[in-house]
Amino acid sequence: MYVAIVFLPALGALIAGTFRAQLGDRGSQLVTCGAMGLSMILGIVAFIDVALGGNTRTIELFDWISSGSMQASWALKFDTLTAVMVMVVTVVSTMVHVYSIGYMSHDPHKPRFMAYLSMFTFAMLMLVTADNLVQLFFGWEGVGLASYLLIGFWYHKPTANAAAIKAFVVNRVGDFGFALGIFGVYILFDTVSFDAIFAAAASKQEASITFLWWEANAITVLSILLFIGAMGKSAQLGLHTWLPDAMEGPTPVSALIHAATMVTAGVFMVARLSPLIEYSADALTVITFVGAATAFFAATVGLCQNDIKRVIAYSTCSQLGYMFFALGVSAYSAAIFHLMTHAFFKALLFLGAGSVIHAMSDEQDMRKMGGIWRKIPLTYSLMWIGSLALAGVPFFAGYYSKDLIIEAAFASGSAVGEFAFWMGITAAVLTAFYSWRLIIMTFHGKTRASDEVFSHVHESPKVMTIPLIVLAIGAIFSGWLGYDLFAGDARADFWGPALLVLEGHDTIEGAHHVPLWVKLCPIIAGVLGIGTAYWFYMLNPSIPGKLATTFRPIYLFLLNKWYFDELYDAVFVRPAMRIGRALWKGGDGAIIDGFGPDGISAVARVLAGRAGRLQTGYVYHYAFAMLIGVIGFVSWFVLV
Repeated sequence: MYVAIVFLPALGALIAGTFRAQLGDRGSQLVTCGAMGLSMILGIVAFIDVALGGNTRTIELFDWISSGSMQASWALKFDTLTAVMVMVVTVVSTMVHVYSIGYMSHDPHKPRFMAYLSMFTFAMLMLVTADNLVQLFFGWEGVGLASYLLIGFWYHKPTANAAAIKAFVVNRVGDFGFALGIFGVYILFDTVSFDAIFAAAASKQEASITFLWWEANAITVLSILLFIGAMGKSAQLGLHTWLPDAMEGPTPVSALIHAATMVTAGVFMVARLSPLIEYSADALTVITFVGAATAFFAATVGLCQNDIKRVIAYSTCSQLGYMFFALGVSAYSAAIFHLMTHAFFKALLFLGAGSVIHAMSDEQDMRKMGGIWRKIPLTYSLMWIGSLALAGVPFFAGYYSKDLIIEAAFASGSAVGEFAFWMGITAAVLTAFYSWRLIIMTFHGKTRASDEVFSHVHESPKVMTIPLIVLAIGAIFSGWLGYDLFAGDARADFWGPALLVLEGHDTIEGAHHVPLWVKLCPIIAGVLGIGTAYWFYMLNPSIPGKLATTFRPIYLFLLNKWYFDELYDAVFVRPAMRIGRALWKGGDGAIIDGFGPDGISAVARVLAGRAGRLQTGYVYHYAFAMLIGVIGFVSWFVLV
């Protein structure tokens, strides 16, 4: 059963991709959706058996690498952390697969798309079931490859190609740090197996390592290097620029990347390595600071975006920041709890946005929407549910997990924890504001769409709305159902040894005893954000324009995403292009080719041309040449 969970999506991808001509569109959809549906059912059974029943297990498939002391098996590790991730990945991916049948109905390459989706899911399942760092890296690179193929699926669009390349390149930056971290872990522990690393971590907490000509605590250096990999995959501040551009892919891809795969890989990896990272206070501080800064940054940018998918994309970036600063204050179970609840309501929001785009004849600009809620009431209601969960309104899923993270940050009692607390509160206000800005601009007021577009607005087919309903159920109930297991009194028995929190680091326990005002702050923040958005966009719709004019530099700063793309273009891209052109023209062209093949051929051509001029056609010229030759030979023999 456990092997089937992981490899059924791979089998579906292989069949749909290889035999797409024989299967056709419908056959490929049935194969991939059927395989994913069966994997989902088995994933839920595995969650009940492993997480609720406590039957953890490791299934070794075969020996993979055996070279000296380097031993790595191909094995599937199923503990509570894996079981939670498997359930989330399979449920969300299955809904995305089914939804894609309707959303991609007019695309001519449906078998290829479905195969890519299943391959993406397989890579993520390989990642979360990995028993060692090398196997985890295989799944890590697999989701990177699949995301490149899916973001650039519409390869005829230059913007999609550019976005796919950007995602691939930016992730390579993070993956370089991740690979260095894996090498360092092997050097320090002489193994890549998780169990062996975790067993020896306590004895290595004072070990040092030389890195870039300076000596530092080994676990701190390795933890930060591994975290750099997580920054790339999970789009943390500095390596986040690929995430909004990933919206160039089809909407089901956006939902899968942002909700259950790819971006959650970094959160999972840090949680998986908690028995190692817990021994480095400095690494935890770095993770907390970066996560808190990301939550605030992305929330500010989301305020001014006009593309409906980009608003939701920046909300993903912000929510990932929450998860990371939860990891940084050792609230690992709260981070995974929010990962689970976020997967449901974020997939709901993305697929709901896809339903809106489908209804609006592929229009994504919210400034060209409005006044459509009566025409698509089901999508409108489901988008409300997703937005309520995202804003942390009681008693939706986000309320339980996001509030717990904010309270845990306060309970940590550290300066960086207090910084994360206030960044989290500020981001909560902004999140509620832009969520209701999206709702009001998209569904309310007078329509800004053309008469032709507005006349064709219609509700999506059932194959698209049923997955939305399933995800909405998760967005409503997953927080309430999971709270006691993930963060309540049952959490110790539920998680077992999957997550390690050292004595004195239990911020989850501290979160239950924070002052009342701390517990009320996230709720007040949500109400304040929603109320302000209602006032700005429903009661006084002229205010946003006046503010944008009055504070134009700030508005442009946020609209242009803090100018990170322009900064990177000036600092990295253009200098690299100038260096590359100089090496191309001056190095490769002038030196290598000039003295190499081009130079030799040019010399041969010149000599041949001069020799050709000797061929005059006059007999006495040839006789003279022969005479010179004879004299040369005679001179040679006489002198030598």
